[in-house]
Amino acid sequence: MLKTASASIFTMALAIAVAVPAAHAQFGSGIVYDPTQSAHAYTQIINEGKSLQNEATQIEQGTRLYTNAVQMATTALNTYGTVMRQYNLYHQMVQSPRLLYSRFLSPRSDLFLMQQIGNTYGNSMGWVNSANTGTGAAAAWQQVSVPTTTSTIAGYNNLTIAGQQQIAAQGATIDIGDSVTSTNLQALGTIRANQQARQADIANLESQTQTTDTTQQTELATLQRINLALLLQLRSQQDANQINANLALQQIVAQKQQQDAMKAAFSDSANYGTYYQTNIAPANQSSSNLLTQSY
Repeated sequence: MLKTASASIFTMALAIAVAVPAAHAQFGSGIVYDPTQSAHAYTQIINEGKSLQNEATQIEQGTRLYTNAVQMATTALNTYGTVMRQYNLYHQMVQSPRLLYSRFLSPRSDLFLMQQIGNTYGNSMGWVNSANTGTGAAAAWQQVSVPTTTSTIAGYNNLTIAGQQQIAAQGATIDIGDSVTSTNLQALGTIRANQQARQADIANLESQTQTTDTTQQTELATLQRINLALLLQLRSQQDANQINANLALQQIVAQKQQQDAMKAAFSDSANYGTYYQTNIAPANQSSSNLLTQSY
């Protein structure tokens, strides 16, 4: 384009330079040829040609800038469309989990408190309160149980060592059983008392999990909720372990009762011969002698 414009300007200047002598020859001596003016005109024509060439260059550069701007705008629009599609996908992914599982959540139920149905003899209220709060479990258990003796039974010191051991073993079983039972009552009451606070934590965790708030849908917030859920699980597992430990103690007490009964039976069997020779045989002999003498 620029080369064509330059050639046209040069052709125009050459035509004017040739035309001046022709005009002089045509009109005769009435026209005077001025070389200075012709050169000046030629210079002006050359300068005008350069100006036109510069303008053409500027127009071409402007066209290129406009083309580049259009391409950049098109690229920006394409990028914006891609980003919007990604945002809509992420937003749908955030909303989808709640839409999927929210309708499957069942209503929660707290660990129900013990109800005081009756207090006929005035000694059951403490046990119910201990079962709900975990406080005063030992005293409450003693109130609803048959009182234990505070001292050894009469004639304990007169028994043989084996007899004392059997009586002491049975007494220890009673004391240990009361201790384990009151501990279970305290543990269950404490768990029931803390149940409301734990249910509140679970409800808050559930609400934050299902929220549409963008600040709660970040990766850090999600990790925090996972950590909280794990902590709640650990606390529940700790309570379950405590109950299982108390149940194990109760089984140990029951096993102790069975072993004490078996040991007492073996002890009685082992000592029966000696006891028979010492006590039963002389009595039988005396009875036989009396019967013989009477006849």
